[in-house]
Amino acid sequence: MIGDIRETKECQLKDPMDLFHSGQIVKICAPMVRYSKLAFRTLVRKYSCDLCYTPMIVAADFVRSAKARDSEFTTNKGDHPLIVQFAAKEAQVLCDAARIICPFADGIDLNCGCPQRWAISEGYGACLINKPELVKDMVRHVRSQIDNPKFSVSIKIRIHEDLKRTVDLCQKAEAAGVSWITVHGRSTEERHQPVHYDAIKIIKQSMSIPVVANGDVKTLKDAENVHHLTEADGIMVARGLLANPAMFAGYEETPFQCIQDWVDIALEHGTPFTCFHHHLMYMMEHITSKQEKKVFNVLSSTSAVLDYLNDHYGVW
Repeated sequence: MIGDIRETKECQLKDPMDLFHSGQIVKICAPMVRYSKLAFRTLVRKYSCDLCYTPMIVAADFVRSAKARDSEFTTNKGDHPLIVQFAAKEAQVLCDAARIICPFADGIDLNCGCPQRWAISEGYGACLINKPELVKDMVRHVRSQIDNPKFSVSIKIRIHEDLKRTVDLCQKAEAAGVSWITVHGRSTEERHQPVHYDAIKIIKQSMSIPVVANGDVKTLKDAENVHHLTEADGIMVARGLLANPAMFAGYEETPFQCIQDWVDIALEHGTPFTCFHHHLMYMMEHITSKQEKKVFNVLSSTSAVLDYLNDHYGVW
């Protein structure tokens, strides 16, 4: 909760742009609804993840309601560098949210890629790729109203069928002062089709700011391949990290130590059971048999999960 942090005031804010100047691929945990919360961010940071995003937060709710702020955003002094992702459609609302979050995070990201119907019908997410002037306006407003020059303002987008429109959007955002752009290499309509890495490369070659590639990266080797294919400065991963939070450290599948670490972190953070259990189901997907899944996936209490892990894997 924001109040908790204000008391410690030991937030070690960092400049996320330093990561992009390191000469290494920047390894990034994607914003994931319900999943990229503090406990999971703590876990992936132990396994070579450089930069983490919060789940998407609706900026208008965040600004309007202290209750929303406390339930949607938690952090601690080790949770850096951290990017808070907002859904917004009005420049001043995004600025107000950025001002509130500024002392506790290293940057904000504007979601211009969420393809879910509810988001698009509200004017959020992927529909913003068709409103380049609005995106430019929102970026410029945050840039002008946040005093800290190290506070990053980024956007995450999908691509258009006509890539010239995407390049135009990105160049407008760059002109407005955007720090970097994350490109999910699919259109709004595409779900499981192959990612258009060639499109990400064209966007990268059209920009002078960092570009992050996103889509279908499951292993560190995949990340390196996508980096070579796209020339992207960073690689953002969602489902690949859910399945294997140690992915960026080079593990092909979730090591038992990572499962142990998740149990310890989740218990320490008071992670709700459903979230705790779901993460384990993802992490153990490739290391458990069908029969084991039938038993494990229907367990209904923390103590039952801990007993199972202890009996079968010697964890905890």
